[in-house]
Amino acid sequence: MMIQEYREKDEDSIMEDSEKRDTGNIFSDIPGNLPEEFFEDILTTASFRAERIVSDGHCSPEGFWYDQNMNEWVMVLKGEAVLLFENQDKPLVLKAGDYVRIPAHVRHRVEKTGRKTVWFAIHYV
Repeated sequence: MMIQEYREKDEDSIMEDSEKRDTGNIFSDIPGNLPEEFFEDILTTASFRAERIVSDGHCSPEGFWYDQNMNEWVMVLKGEAVLLFENQDKPLVLKAGDYVRIPAHVRHRVEKTGRKTVWFAIHYV
């Protein structure tokens, strides 16, 4: 096969793959009014879920603790948040770029979030 033929074939396969791609921007289409936290699944499989979360000064309700069946890895992309883990006195402050891995069934809550805080969370087995 000549180099030109290979390049043409490669360009065709790239076009086919690009038609199958799901693209977006994590910071686009953020609702202006957020009476509650905004959760949006980005990618979901049987054992994995990636989601965007947008908080706007939200926190967990008094006495509420997350107790999730899956592990979670979460990063603050924009803004800031404060998490509290059960049986720990000192809260964890997360700013843009900070992340934390939360094993399944580790009880935690969101104590505070900044304005238009954008999170990226991966839930996995």
